[in-house]
Amino acid sequence: MASTEFESAVASVKELTEDPGNDVKLKLYALYKQVTEGDVSGKRPGFTDFVGRAKYDAWAKLSGTPAEDAESQYIAIVQDLTAP
Repeated sequence: MASTEFESAVASVKELTEDPGNDVKLKLYALYKQVTEGDVSGKRPGFTDFVGRAKYDAWAKLSGTPAEDAESQYIAIVQDLTAP
């Protein structure tokens, strides 16, 4: 079960005014999926699905990471992005 601090961080990401870049977005995506769904599942997308494959690979790198750890990493990244 995700904490209210995590849910607040997720909402903050949607309100970012500057694009944090693809690397950060992939990391946030993977951490979010690890928190909400656990380890990656399903087949890896084919080589023509560049975005799907990048997302899958980023999430797969976090396999075995406890949800609590992924949640705190996600929150820390969002705090860095939203700091004045």
